[in-house]
Amino acid sequence: MALNLSIPDATLAAFRDDCAELKGIRRGIEKESLRVGVDGALSSQPHPLDLGSPLTHPHITTDFSEAQLELITDVQSTPEACVRQLDDIHRFVYRSLGTELLWTASMPCILGDDATIPVGQYGVSNIARAKTVYRLGLGYRYGRLMQTISGIHYNFSLPEAFWSHFADVLGVQPTQDFITDRYFGLIRNFRRHSWLLIYLFGASPAICRSFAKGFEHGLQGFDEGSLYLPFATALRMGRLGYQSDAQSDLHISYNSLDSYAATMHQALTQSFAPYEAIGVKVDGEYRQLNTALLQIENEFYGTIRPKRPIQPSERPLTALKRRGVEYVEVRCLDINPFLRVGIDEHQMRFLDTFLLFCLLAESPDDSQTQSLATRANQLIIVERGREPGLELGETTREVWAAAILNQCQAVAELLDCAHGGELYGYALEQQRARVDNPDLTPSARILATMASQKIPFFRFAMNQSIAHKGYFGDHPLARRELAEHQARSARSLIDQQAIEASDTVDFDTFLESYLSVP
Repeated sequence: MALNLSIPDATLAAFRDDCAELKGIRRGIEKESLRVGVDGALSSQPHPLDLGSPLTHPHITTDFSEAQLELITDVQSTPEACVRQLDDIHRFVYRSLGTELLWTASMPCILGDDATIPVGQYGVSNIARAKTVYRLGLGYRYGRLMQTISGIHYNFSLPEAFWSHFADVLGVQPTQDFITDRYFGLIRNFRRHSWLLIYLFGASPAICRSFAKGFEHGLQGFDEGSLYLPFATALRMGRLGYQSDAQSDLHISYNSLDSYAATMHQALTQSFAPYEAIGVKVDGEYRQLNTALLQIENEFYGTIRPKRPIQPSERPLTALKRRGVEYVEVRCLDINPFLRVGIDEHQMRFLDTFLLFCLLAESPDDSQTQSLATRANQLIIVERGREPGLELGETTREVWAAAILNQCQAVAELLDCAHGGELYGYALEQQRARVDNPDLTPSARILATMASQKIPFFRFAMNQSIAHKGYFGDHPLARRELAEHQARSARSLIDQQAIEASDTVDFDTFLESYLSVP
């Protein structure tokens, strides 16, 4: 039972004796945002040239849509450094947007039909074309509307000194296999408990009616322009968001790298009849990369992923099999529209605490039955998360949340010991307050603002977007920082041209090689 999971006393004692090994946590942010016009409609303009090449720029790219920016920080040693860099990237981006805004909510509003949503373009190289074809495939498979939903990804890893100390505590060698195995243990625990993050940080309790046109949604009317559920937290993570009927029966095992690779390999290679009906290359134009259940690894909609940086033309699964897990990517976080960059240092500190708890705690193997239960719990929290007395399986939200936070308390104390001060404990207490009082959660605050100001979700999101644009406009980059960003953008355009010049085979040949899964 999930509530019985705990961190072994010997592990806690060992880190209390040497808490300094916890000081080197590394984290990074990837934040998606739609570019919209002054009327709130999705931009039809291409990716601004001043922002460089979305194929090669290290900090500014696009996600599904040409109008969907993805802003990426470097790996940082502190939450403050992460926020500071993300803030600077926003300042540079806004300088090139003219009258456009960055939409500060995860759920979009004014969208036309699928054909009006532009797919990301990355140039004429083979890898660039593959990225665009992949997105075309997502559009054919799930509709482009769903792909415009945006969020925040949190990347987390631990330093070599931690792994050496942890292995010594357990009496094993700090090999890459050991590190990979413990990261998979983290992932299993995360999937069991990640409903808590959706409750605490969910910020999409309402949507524009235009987003739900043409299908059954089960939502209630908030006003003439908005739909919602009274106790919803993150509709982005539910039936309206990144869910797939085709993937509903897909069980990816996280019990080991071998089991993960085997189940992922099957999904990447086994043809799926409905996707066969779409076709791959029709009238000389590609519609998707292939007819497998997953075109590539990124199509699997999980709340967390094992990751390893890839080399040129290398598949993510190949990188993992060759070199093991280097970090994990958390994918269940909404953009908080009350925050200028969508996330803050306190949330990051709690994420660090929560993820370290998931890594240190005992982590039983997963199963298809447990995966189904995990998905059921997630949907309950998405749609009814703030409901009084809400039950999750055999317990209540409050009891389960308290059990998790009690385990996190010991981790927060270790992290405060490592860094000095009480900031991790403070971040934890903020979340305890949200468990005790659901009105403090971002989802509740959004609905309360809409109700008190008598405005629809669209107007709420527009007001926040305008306010954030005003802030960044009033606080431009200093001349030196601006010059560095401009040089980086110019260099990315040169890098794109070099990739295009280096292609030696036609696209069909490239694709056959790229899609081969060892």
